[in-house]
Amino acid sequence: ATPMSIVVGTGRGALSGILIRNAEALEIFEKVDTLVLDKTGTLTEGKPRVLSVIPLEGFNEESLLRLAAGLEQSSEHPLAGAVVAAALEKSQRPGRAEGFQSFPGRGVAGRIEGKDVALGNAAFLNERGIDTGALTARAEGLHGEGQTVLWVAVDGRAAGLLGAADAVKETTPAALAGLRREGLRLVMLTGDTRETAQAVARALGIDEVIAGVLPNQKGDVVQRLQAEGRRVAMAGDGVNDAPALALASVGIAMGTGADIAMESAAITLVKGDLRGIARARRLSRATMGNIRQNLFFAFVYNLLGVPIAAGALYPFFGWVLSPMLAAVAMTFSSVSVIANALRLRRVSL
Repeated sequence: ATPMSIVVGTGRGALSGILIRNAEALEIFEKVDTLVLDKTGTLTEGKPRVLSVIPLEGFNEESLLRLAAGLEQSSEHPLAGAVVAAALEKSQRPGRAEGFQSFPGRGVAGRIEGKDVALGNAAFLNERGIDTGALTARAEGLHGEGQTVLWVAVDGRAAGLLGAADAVKETTPAALAGLRREGLRLVMLTGDTRETAQAVARALGIDEVIAGVLPNQKGDVVQRLQAEGRRVAMAGDGVNDAPALALASVGIAMGTGADIAMESAAITLVKGDLRGIARARRLSRATMGNIRQNLFFAFVYNLLGVPIAAGALYPFFGWVLSPMLAAVAMTFSSVSVIANALRLRRVSL
């Protein structure tokens, strides 16, 4: 089908637009019963900030940030920019990493200022034989505050923690309330630890959380829900979300996210406003209802008109339908269907 752009809201205080790439998405969306929401960049702004820096003995905040930022300069993860920005705020200019290695969903490693530095989750450091026990209690405290924890190790021993948080979008609570009214089952999907994810979910009133998901596992979650008989929509914004968006019955991308996510999705929220999902759902229901009405009208017109045109009433009443009246009747049929379709402009979105 030809791509079409539907902009919802005009004038002062207008809400974000909705781009629907094909008619099939509009048809299916009314049947969706489960909505999977990626956390970072979808429920949140996607602009995390470092809020906590906890160095162990032998390091201070500045040196810990400088070494971590040196690694993160070569990373494309959303948290990488936050670490680099935090270092620059403290006037710490990080050096370039040598032998940089990235392990998606786990961490990064390389050599900075002549030191072997690793940064990632606790499991990533444990895999490298690094003891994280001295920082466990502090990490749990940061998780409870909804912060994502980055563990830093230098030369084979734990050096400290960085805690980062991503602010929830201002429109997210209202959007989720609207989606619940639509009867959708909401599932939050994130690579964060369960403790961090639960803290965010509690604040947003989301009961179902799937945490600790690696980038290549998001599509598996969508397929598992579909195997349960669910009609699943997926909302996300990142490169890692693209496979899951393509697998979902309806993929929904944030217009503020990655291009590949928008290419993989059937619906794009131009400004990343989640309220657009509920509006697209109402539009889908109204459109499909309108189509059914038009099919009914067309069926009734043909059911009555064709027998009359064929002379079915002539033996009883002597009535025949002249070609001129038949043409007028067919025109009226088309006009009535178009007029009914135009009522969609008044749909409350």
